[in-house]
Amino acid sequence: MEARDVFWNLLSLFIIGLAYFSAITFVVGLLSKLISYLRTPMPLPHSLTPAPKTEGKAILRVLGEVTIFQSLFKADKWLWAGAWIFHAALASVLFRHLRYFTYPIPGLVLYMEPVAIFFGVLFGAAILFLFWRRLGLPRTLYISNLPDYFALTLLGLIAGTGLTVSYWLHVNIVDVKGFILGLMTLHPVEVPRHPLFLIHLLLVFTLMLYFPFSKLLHAGGIFFSPSRHQPYQIQERGKRYVNPLEH
Repeated sequence: MEARDVFWNLLSLFIIGLAYFSAITFVVGLLSKLISYLRTPMPLPHSLTPAPKTEGKAILRVLGEVTIFQSLFKADKWLWAGAWIFHAALASVLFRHLRYFTYPIPGLVLYMEPVAIFFGVLFGAAILFLFWRRLGLPRTLYISNLPDYFALTLLGLIAGTGLTVSYWLHVNIVDVKGFILGLMTLHPVEVPRHPLFLIHLLLVFTLMLYFPFSKLLHAGGIFFSPSRHQPYQIQERGKRYVNPLEH
C-alpha cells in the first residue's frame, strides 16, 4: 500500500470519527439546552407588550416571529430584509442537500437544480450584508463581540467552499453521496479524495459542534421565550405566578 493510500485511510478514520462525534454533540447539546429552557422557572409573567391576551393569539405571535420576523420588521427594515433573505436562502440550501441523504431523490429537490446556484449566492450575499452591518454601523459594532463575527465567518466559509465544490472545482457527487449514506447506515466508506470538499466538511462539523453552545441556538430558543409565548396577564397582588411549563 502506498503512503498516499495510508494517509487517506487514516484521514478517513479521523473524518468518520469526527462526523459521529459532531452529530452526537449537536443532538445531545441541542436537546439538553432546550430541556433546560423548558424547566427554567418563571416566577412572574413576562410577556412583552403589546401582547396578545389569549394562548391562541400568543401561539400565532410566536409563529409570526419564526416565519416573518415581525418584531424585527418593526424595529429595522434593512436588518429584517437581510435576516429574512439569509434564513430563506439557508432553508433552500439545506433542502437541496437532501439529494445527498435520500434515495431516491425527492422530485422537488430535482426541480430546484436549475436555480440552486441562485440560492447559494443569495445565502453568501446575505452573510456579507450581515457582516457589513456589524462593522459598518456604530450601534451594531458596539454590541458585537467575537462570537458574532466567528459565526458569520464560519457560515461564510461554508457557503464559499460549498459553492466552489458544486460549480467550479467539482467533487464527485456519487462519492459524496456514498460517503454520507455510509455514515447514516453505520457502514462508513472512505471519504472523497477532494481537499476542498474536506475543508467544507470540516467547517460543517465545526458548526455542528458550535451550534448548541452559541447564540445560534435562538433557532430553537425562540419557542421557549416567555416574552413571546406568554399572553398578557395582570398579576394579582400577593399571588405567585406558576409557570405551566414547570409541571
